[in-house]
Amino acid sequence: MGSGWIRLVSRRMMKSDDAEDFPDVKVIRACQEGDRDAFRLLFETYRDRTYTIAYHFCSDEAMASDITQQVFLKLFDSIRQFRFNSEFTTWLYRLVANVCMDEHRRKRRFLPWDEDSRQTIASRSVVSIEDRVGRRELGARVREAVATLSPKLRLVILLKYFEDFSYDEMAAVLDCSPGTVASRLNRGHQQLARTLAHLREELQS
Repeated sequence: MGSGWIRLVSRRMMKSDDAEDFPDVKVIRACQEGDRDAFRLLFETYRDRTYTIAYHFCSDEAMASDITQQVFLKLFDSIRQFRFNSEFTTWLYRLVANVCMDEHRRKRRFLPWDEDSRQTIASRSVVSIEDRVGRRELGARVREAVATLSPKLRLVILLKYFEDFSYDEMAAVLDCSPGTVASRLNRGHQQLARTLAHLREELQS
């Protein structure tokens, strides 16, 4: 199973976004000067994209909402530090990635070592092999497969196939080298291919 199939499935799970060319410099500078209307515009533009990354990272609606809220609270406090020497989305998603990782570490402190694995296996067992694979079920099963990845592998998959980030952009977001990104992406592909092999067979039958 190649990465092209993963990309195809990911596209089915996501809606297109019209925010590629936003925000402009004036909006960011207005936010840095304390303009709440400008910040509200920024929030409304990136809220859904931030929530989507958070949800596919943690597979929990309440936690994804909490992560989204934390991201924009941190953004409100730190946007004056943005110096326009990188894309704003790169800067924003670095913040999203950091909050996701912080929440993962916090959650792990309160769970037994294998609790996440047991929950994932239990949720996957609910789906019967005989069920007809529709778009919603397909998306759910791919999300479950992504959720089995380690946090570092999960983030590169999400940034690559849900946000179309380049290797350099992912490296900037995750504060690592493009080579490290490539290695994590390759490992993520391999693990997803194994996890989703049975699903591909169902779709082709």
